[in-house]
Amino acid sequence: MSRHLGEKIEALLAAERGTVYKPRGAEVELALAYPNTYHVGMSNLGVHRIYSILNSRNDTSCERVFLPDEEDIDEYAKSSTGLFALESRRPVKEFDILAFSVSFEQDYLNILEMLRLSGIAADKRVRTEDDPLVMLGGICSFFNPEPLADFFDLVIVGEGEEAIGEFIDVYKANRTKDRQELLRSLSTIPGVYIPGFYGVAYHEDGTIKERKKLEPAASAVIKKRTLEDINRAPAASVILTPNTEFSDRYLAEITRGCGRHCRFCMAGYLYLPPRNLGLEQAREQARKADALCGKIGLVGAALSDYPEIGELCAAIEGGVSVSSLRADSVSAALIERLAKSGHKTISIAPEAGSERLRRVINKGITEADILRAADMIFGAGIPNLKLYFIIGLPTETQEDVEEILTLAQNVREVQLRHARPAGRIGRITLSVNSFVPKPFTPFQWEPMERVESLNRKLRYLEKAVKKIGNMNLIHDLPKWEYVQALLSRGDRRVGRLIMAAHEKGGDWKAAARELGMDTDFYVTRPRDVAENLPWDFIDIGVRKDYLMNEYKRAFEGKFTPPCRVGSCKTCGVCEGASTK
Repeated sequence: MSRHLGEKIEALLAAERGTVYKPRGAEVELALAYPNTYHVGMSNLGVHRIYSILNSRNDTSCERVFLPDEEDIDEYAKSSTGLFALESRRPVKEFDILAFSVSFEQDYLNILEMLRLSGIAADKRVRTEDDPLVMLGGICSFFNPEPLADFFDLVIVGEGEEAIGEFIDVYKANRTKDRQELLRSLSTIPGVYIPGFYGVAYHEDGTIKERKKLEPAASAVIKKRTLEDINRAPAASVILTPNTEFSDRYLAEITRGCGRHCRFCMAGYLYLPPRNLGLEQAREQARKADALCGKIGLVGAALSDYPEIGELCAAIEGGVSVSSLRADSVSAALIERLAKSGHKTISIAPEAGSERLRRVINKGITEADILRAADMIFGAGIPNLKLYFIIGLPTETQEDVEEILTLAQNVREVQLRHARPAGRIGRITLSVNSFVPKPFTPFQWEPMERVESLNRKLRYLEKAVKKIGNMNLIHDLPKWEYVQALLSRGDRRVGRLIMAAHEKGGDWKAAARELGMDTDFYVTRPRDVAENLPWDFIDIGVRKDYLMNEYKRAFEGKFTPPCRVGSCKTCGVCEGASTK
């Protein structure tokens, strides 16, 4: 290891509080990998949760590994250093298990880069018994792991903390077997998917004809693992560090899942049913934050829907931060608490500019809700507001795009009403991204709008926003959102493309040309509701006929009310029904 790399790791570890160091020789030694940099990965609560669970076991040691910063990657080759885990600086290749926690499709190339740096073959078929068992977890594991099937020995489908203990127990009991026998034993665990135990046949038109079991013991359907009670093991920061997006801030999950049924939102369906941390447990998280660092970040998909948000805010003595808030459920108590904590910017997500399009996507908020939320935010002295919008949604027209500007102007009028007496004005930021149709949503059958059309809409919005004072527009590039759609909706054949794109330094177009692959087949092609989808073998608990019905209701502009957890059998999750 070079002096530079060693000193950099020493500095990162020296700044941490809560790091777990275990001596070598545990029965199971696992390297927990996040396929992005330390700065990004240490902001992920899933990494903290699995790290804590595994290191609480006497028989297991868990160390972290991240993608090196770009400026350091060449240093690994120059110094003949293999990718290593932080705590012991041991090469990743020496661990029993290399477990990736993957949250974003954009990080798929980083997985291959980390394997390359580790000296581990990307193609699982050419690895040896001496290589670590390479496994996949995180949200990308349970909506569509098929594009990654060539790279992973096994996948844990669902919420990892529910399955990881059982996995370690079965691994220990069978680790002396050869790799194939070990995988057979692990496949008996609910939620464990062994890609190599299945084959896929295709029709002449390229659609999936059938999935075949190559191993008799393999299950035809993989049911997602779900942690029923998040109070049993609240997810929160284990390691505090200033070297991350949430500098020295204690993160605590107080809600998981969202019952609002926005028809474009994959996480909203994957994490059903919605679950809340009890008020006393949430207060305990606040007390821990106050004791450790005096700052807490509340984590959850629908924070302002948390039923006791006012009482929780009253219990927090230090600073508090949140991500985005729902316009129709944001409370004065929460806004005032955020203002007291020094918040200068709040985010809310109208998603669409027009009432009509918000009905299509089942957003469930009106312009009046949005303006009321803006009034509370600006009235509390918070000067800046970020508004999230999506372009390219199903049924969108040019008039809907123009309505984004109309709504933004109306929000600005509210801002000016508060800014004039104060003698200062903040900024309104429009964050506009392209619609990416995702698995397990009612829009999973929809095509993505073409990149050229999305670019035209963005240029129109950019030109218009430049004429409005104290307002700006930010956006991702549609060409990269196209790649996201390709990776989220692809089948096993996309694995070859990922490999080729990695070899070409991320040039997806060149990789597709080399392979003769029509990527529009996965991205811009409408799919028939009768088509076999690559992810149909996964049971997330939501019935497929429910998604079909929601798809129909979208085009009828019909509203679907939020979940009534425990007393509703509409989608199938609360009755434990199969999606098949």
